[in-house]
Amino acid sequence: MISRRHFLYAGAAASAALTLPGLARAQSAASPSAAAVFAPKPGDWRTFQVVTRLEVKAEAGASQAWVPLPAFAAQDWFKPLGSTWTTNAASVETVKDAQGAEILHLRWKAGEQPPVVEVTSRFSTRDRAVDLTKPGTVAPLSDAERAQYLAATDLIPTTGIVKATSDKITAGKEGDLAKARAIYEWVVDNTFRNAATRGCGTGDVAAMLESGALGGKCADLNALYVGLVRAAGIPARDIYGARVAPSKFGYKSLGANSDIITKAQHCRAEVFLSGFGWVPADPADVRKVVLEEPPAKLEVNDAKVLAARAALFGSWEGNWMAYNTAHDVALPGSSGPKVGFFMYPEAETVAGRLDCLDPDTFKYTLRSAEISA
Repeated sequence: MISRRHFLYAGAAASAALTLPGLARAQSAASPSAAAVFAPKPGDWRTFQVVTRLEVKAEAGASQAWVPLPAFAAQDWFKPLGSTWTTNAASVETVKDAQGAEILHLRWKAGEQPPVVEVTSRFSTRDRAVDLTKPGTVAPLSDAERAQYLAATDLIPTTGIVKATSDKITAGKEGDLAKARAIYEWVVDNTFRNAATRGCGTGDVAAMLESGALGGKCADLNALYVGLVRAAGIPARDIYGARVAPSKFGYKSLGANSDIITKAQHCRAEVFLSGFGWVPADPADVRKVVLEEPPAKLEVNDAKVLAARAALFGSWEGNWMAYNTAHDVALPGSSGPKVGFFMYPEAETVAGRLDCLDPDTFKYTLRSAEISA
């Protein structure tokens, strides 16, 4: 039970699968009986509630914590419905950084035991798909937005080896769509999901390319995609969030298969294309299907891989919560370094910053439930 001080705050409510080159040939090599479908498309909205409970292990002295809130908004597929929280913290404030990440910042006085907060966030989401055969009229990005989504970050440079690699991949390709698709195919073909990677990875793109070890998880592989696309002069971004429900297409690897989603964080990517707007892309999930989809360690021409690969450039499933698109986040009031991206709760005690990738020791949990709107 929350002791002495008890606060309650309310935040403001604030295409079908595409054919890939060589797909028909690959499908003919797969077993005819191994049919698979992964074809998200816009449909009914679903509303979810995610409860994040954090208990800071602070033996002595003051402590503070930062919790990401799902404040990202996209009218066609993701609508944040606000957050509430209860806590025994001495002070609580919501802060939005320059890149739009919404942060719940809490401070506890020395002697408050245990420092705890429970955040309840609600949002509505649905599947999305962009028909890349039918460009339309889409408002361009503003100059500021374009600059933001072309910029280098601490872990995603756009010059040097990143630019050189991007140029090789896109050589001879005409137009942003062809270049963005070529980079997607290259990332799928040349990377691998590394089960030993902690959390979702670090997203250090230059280090990956310089070492030649193109393995990792979503924050690595999708950051690589974003960096290569930005280096080609095309706006792109990572979106950081978490899976909240099973895949309705039966993919065990592409859903949260329990209501406890403490370790279900997932980063997705988008590229901005003239005539289409923001287009979803998730090469990291293709590699996740290869490694983890039962019976595991699938061949790249397996029907399940082919279906996911075809769909995940241009569409994605709405069983996922979006936090923000921020990189190099300076946590307000922190004495520690910036975080490369803000997808996990963070906390500091007099002993320093806690390990956000060790929720059992840190003591935080995320629980998801689908609710009525």
